[in-house]
Amino acid sequence: MKGQELIPQKNYIEEDEIDLKELLNTILKYKYKIAIFSFVVTLLSLCYVLSIPNYYKSEIILAPQGDDKSSGGGLASLASLAGVSLGGNSGKDPFTMMQTTLKDYEFNKNVIKKYNLIEKFENPENLSFALGFSGFYSKPDLNKDASEEDKIYKINKELEKILSISSDKNSSLITLSAEYIDRFFAKELVDIYLVELISKIKLQDMKEIDKQIEYYNKELSNSYDVSLKEQLSKSLSALMQKRVFSLANDYYFVSKVTDSRVAYIKEKTKPKRALILMVSVVTSLILGIFMAFFLEFIKSNKNDEKE
Repeated sequence: MKGQELIPQKNYIEEDEIDLKELLNTILKYKYKIAIFSFVVTLLSLCYVLSIPNYYKSEIILAPQGDDKSSGGGLASLASLAGVSLGGNSGKDPFTMMQTTLKDYEFNKNVIKKYNLIEKFENPENLSFALGFSGFYSKPDLNKDASEEDKIYKINKELEKILSISSDKNSSLITLSAEYIDRFFAKELVDIYLVELISKIKLQDMKEIDKQIEYYNKELSNSYDVSLKEQLSKSLSALMQKRVFSLANDYYFVSKVTDSRVAYIKEKTKPKRALILMVSVVTSLILGIFMAFFLEFIKSNKNDEKE
């Protein structure tokens, strides 16, 4: 019985060895085709990575400003009566306000027009390439014959990829950054958007405060109740203080921790050219071997049909 059990196991081992030999023979049979295929794919990948300019990042780190009780004194308690806070803090989360505004299409449209970003995106400058070779590079196609609205739409889509804003949960620090092929323009974009974001949010808050001040003044002139007039006067005073402190701060409800700078030419963030080439080599070899097995499978089927 033991001898009978060993015979099938031996046959299985021999069949496995034969299969492995056949696989190895197939690879060796098509080795030149696999090598040529892998070489062509790697060469195309090389041309691709050489056509991509280096990307650089510029960023500004901001700190949200809280209520300044030392400078406001007892005004914080007065402000609470009016539903506002002092020290440039509108009571809204700075990160959420900036993030929401950054995603607003109309806001971006106005910025694009104001700073003529269409021309700058159509003609990028200060580009840096691997080995200094730019022969494969082609400028971004924004379709110069397209309407201004179409161009603005495309640039807005590009800005969604270029600009980013994030907040650290532990420190609450806000990072506004831009990643682009022109390291000088990346810094310019960060500076532009910081100013425009703060201006937009400040303008909206000032409109709300002005409406509240107008309303309290109206109620104050129409009221005959002494205690109500006293409360309205305190609330009105708090709103005016809020307005003064807000306008006095350059960056409204945030302050700069670090300023933006032009990235050093060796501080590229992408592309990862070596990684792309390594992946292309491995992938092309795997695909080449698969194609070799597939061709061999087709050939064996044809031979079986002839027989």
